[in-house]
Amino acid sequence: MRIYHGSKTIVKKPLFKGSNPKNDYGANFYTTSDYDAACVWACRNDSAGYVNTYEINLDNLKVLDLRDKEKYSVLHWIAILLENREFPYSFCKLNQGRIKKIIEKYWVNLDDFDVIIGYRADDAYFRFPKEFISGNISIEVLEDIFKLGELGSQIVIHSQKAFDRIRFKNAKLVDKKFVGVYFEQVKQATTMFDDLLEKNIDANEGTRIGDLLK
Repeated sequence: MRIYHGSKTIVKKPLFKGSNPKNDYGANFYTTSDYDAACVWACRNDSAGYVNTYEINLDNLKVLDLRDKEKYSVLHWIAILLENREFPYSFCKLNQGRIKKIIEKYWVNLDDFDVIIGYRADDAYFRFPKEFISGNISIEVLEDIFKLGELGSQIVIHSQKAFDRIRFKNAKLVDKKFVGVYFEQVKQATTMFDDLLEKNIDANEGTRIGDLLK
């Protein structure tokens, strides 16, 4: 499998557990199968960076694919976020009962897997799960948002066994046309969020978190 990592530097040898432990899936190595998405990520600090290309052999590796609708739902992903990401204290205090129930019912032990494929919750998307937990948007709306494709997904190298399979191929400086695209995507996601929230916050349509946790 060919994977890409957008960065400000060339990363020939990714560090095991070397990233921020408060990322979506903990301190792992975050990649994508979408080259253009990696280009956008490499330019998120308003200057051109590098796309690092790797290959990884997935044979005999345990892969958790949270997009598998037969096994998982967006609620499993939210439970993982609640375990790893930092949410505002006021939000956690107000929703502590719901948060506890989501984790109890939907949490997935990531230590059972070598590679994780799932949605991402960077600044452009992080507001959506928060509003769902608060009861302001339905599960149907949340699922529609994260069906947008590779823009919202990532491939996470999780175990030492998987890290040992990574083979660096090359690194290329990203075309300057990608500079600023990340911020445009954040702007678009914010506009979409505001529109959906305005339509859903007072609507009775769809399944809300209170219905799911009864």
